[in-house]
Amino acid sequence: MLRWILWLALAAPLVAAETPAALSDRAQQLAQQKQIQQAEQLWKQALEMAPAYFPALFNLGYMNYTLGRLDSAAEFLDRAAKANPSDFNTHYLTGVVRQKQGNTEQALRAWRKALALRPNQVKLMQVMAVEYAKGRYYNEAAEMARKALEQQPNDLNAYLVAITACRQAGDRANGLVISEKAVAKFPNSARAQFEYAWHLQKDGRVAEGLPHLQKALALDPDYEEPFFYYGDWLVSQGRDAEAIEPLKRAIELRDDYIPARTRLGQAYMGLGQYEDAVRELEETVRREPRHPQPHLLLSQIFFRLKDRKRAAEEKKISLELRRENPAYLEAVQGQPFPDNK
Repeated sequence: MLRWILWLALAAPLVAAETPAALSDRAQQLAQQKQIQQAEQLWKQALEMAPAYFPALFNLGYMNYTLGRLDSAAEFLDRAAKANPSDFNTHYLTGVVRQKQGNTEQALRAWRKALALRPNQVKLMQVMAVEYAKGRYYNEAAEMARKALEQQPNDLNAYLVAITACRQAGDRANGLVISEKAVAKFPNSARAQFEYAWHLQKDGRVAEGLPHLQKALALDPDYEEPFFYYGDWLVSQGRDAEAIEPLKRAIELRDDYIPARTRLGQAYMGLGQYEDAVRELEETVRREPRHPQPHLLLSQIFFRLKDRKRAAEEKKISLELRRENPAYLEAVQGQPFPDNK
């Protein structure tokens, strides 16, 4: 009995002296052995002793993230970021969690802090460019995509991301410069050829752009966008008969290509093939009933066919849909990232 009491007396100081660091180390070992609940208890014990102990906060945040408990993960990671604002991984993981929660703005705020700590993280830049675009922060997306391109001047995808971001931001000047560099560096890329042709056309240099558009068609016969834009250009030139085949090919490659179906209906209209035009436009309406443009074109066809009742009905539908869905006919407007919050 005396020996037992003596052992307790010797052991007691050891237990009492266990520190947050020791608890966290034990929790880490348990977590590696997949003993998650026990590890969680030890990390929480460490926080009871030291509420701002960073390793416990970060590990609890990461653990909850891996378990899909996003709200708990966000709570612990926010506390970890306050405890150690200079830790890249905390800010990065916070952004991932916020992104999965559907909170684009908070995700970007966390990633901005992460990028400030490691400014050359190209993959993070690319992710941020995409997320900026999702939030309609198009100028910020374009700036981030250009920075990523500076870090990867030999990566075709970096060029394409930057070109798309510039287009969304309405920055055609930079888009033209980047697409020209892309086509010079990657002449066998159908996408690079197409993007350069598109920018040249928008810059009023149609004659210069057509050879690049035609090269894109030749390089990749399964790439739908060049077929649509070539057909679209032919219709704008009144060359409706020539536009039929490239527009059909675009639709064949992408069955839900609503702009191509609408433009094909217009080409048939230009040729006076109203039955074909009605068939195509009604199929477009079936696939995308919210789009006002097919109804407007149907109204014009029925008016020409002297079916005033159906013409009036289609026009009314078109006007109603335009009020309800203005984004179908107008460019989506960007917005500045709210730095003041």
